[in-house]
This record gives sequence, structure tokens and C-alpha cells, in this order.
Amino acid sequence: MAIKSFQGKRDTSQGKEDAQILVSDYMTKKLITFKVEDSLDHVINQLITNKISGGPVVNDKNDLIGIISETDCIKHISESKYYNMPSDVNNTVGKYMVKVVDTIDKDMNIFDAASKFISSSRRRFPVVENGKLIGQLSQKDVLKAALSVKGNTWNS
Repeated sequence: MAIKSFQGKRDTSQGKEDAQILVSDYMTKKLITFKVEDSLDHVINQLITNKISGGPVVNDKNDLIGIISETDCIKHISESKYYNMPSDVNNTVGKYMVKVVDTIDKDMNIFDAASKFISSSRRRFPVVENGKLIGQLSQKDVLKAALSVKGNTWNS
């Protein structure tokens, strides 16, 4: 009697994930935010105290209107020192924030988000729903997600 095949019935679920790992699973929900009228000194103090590199700027309705980063603050410091000018007390977040902000969807797969980080060279993406800030995803959050997947499904 001849053996036709040593292969058994193929498992059709092999290689497929049961559930996607979404941005909403790993995004930070408790954020340090800034207002347009905040001083840059306040922002710098918050960045240092909380060991963060930037944060979203929101209005009173929690609508995302910009983002401020260490780089934005350093630009201000560099310009004022270059021209040997004292730091202006009217230097506010509104003057130095980036107003056009790339955001990310809470329902995006975490690995698609990783690709977006690579292609944009950004360190963080605000997560917005109906114009309202609901969280933020950082590169570190993507790394945490990758470690959790490795622990569950990847071979070590």
C-alpha cells in the first residue's frame, strides 16, 4: 500500500492573528497637555519635571490645536541667545507650537503605526476622535506592544 502524503490536514488559522493589536490598546490616555497661553518657561519646566519630550496643545474643549516639543523650546532659546536678547515674558506656546499636527487613529494596527513612525520620523502621535484628544502613542508604546506580542506568539 502506497502512502500518498505525510501531510495531515492543514490548519487554516495558522499564521493568522486572532485579534489585531490596536493603537488604543497601548496609547497613553493620561496626558500632560498645554494651552496656547502657557509660557515657554512653564512648558520647559513640565518637560523636565515629567521627563517627556513634548505634548499636545488643546483648547478649553479639549480639541487638539497643536503640539509643542523640546525642539520648539530650543529654537526659541537659540534665537534669543543668538541675538543676545533676554527671554521675552510674552513667549507663549501659541507662538512656537506646531499647528499642523499628524494624528493617528485609535483603531489602527500597532504595526501599521510603527510604519508611520518610520516614514515620518516623529516621536509621538496624538490620537484624536471627532477632533477631541483622547490619547497619544509614542515610539516607546510601540516597543511595549512588540514585547508583548513576542511573549505571546513569536519564537524566542
